[in-house]
Amino acid sequence: MVTGLYRDHAVVEINGQQHFLSVDQQTPEGVTLISANSSQAILEVAGKRGVFELNNRVGGVYSAPPEMPVVSIWPTNGMYLTSGSVNGFTVDFVVDTGASVIALNGKTAKRLGLNYLDAKQISVRTASGVELAYSLQLETVQLGDISLNNVAAVVIDGPEPQRALLGMSFLNAFDMERKGERMDLRRKF
Repeated sequence: MVTGLYRDHAVVEINGQQHFLSVDQQTPEGVTLISANSSQAILEVAGKRGVFELNNRVGGVYSAPPEMPVVSIWPTNGMYLTSGSVNGFTVDFVVDTGASVIALNGKTAKRLGLNYLDAKQISVRTASGVELAYSLQLETVQLGDISLNNVAAVVIDGPEPQRALLGMSFLNAFDMERKGERMDLRRKF
């Protein structure tokens, strides 16, 4: 149980024994103080982190946060291709960690009902050079069971990119892990 909270310190009681912990200090039972202030402490118990307020129990009653959903993608011809949706419409993506935002061509944007010609015009650097593009926010982008709202994107009014680029404005919300050839995207928060 957390019985005292201070800046960078906490008092925790485990099995009737009180421990005064500083940040990064661990009890003999394996509970580590990650951070603390006067209203809460972040403790790591058995490899799992949790937020504890005054008089919250630590130990047997602690429940780990729910597992975040994972999307697994296998390469096709060296590219990570996947289907998802934008604002409820199906879109084929290529995972592109070199793209700072999601990039769509004009035809795809029109199919999605995006009124991109009224959006702010910007210049973007592509593999073909510098192009005129339109900067906008996508209401919802979904991949598997995971969806994000208000995701930054650009529309290049032309045929490129042929396949929508799933850029970092979406991918930053994920831990990306390669397991053999497979890429797993796990939601960070």
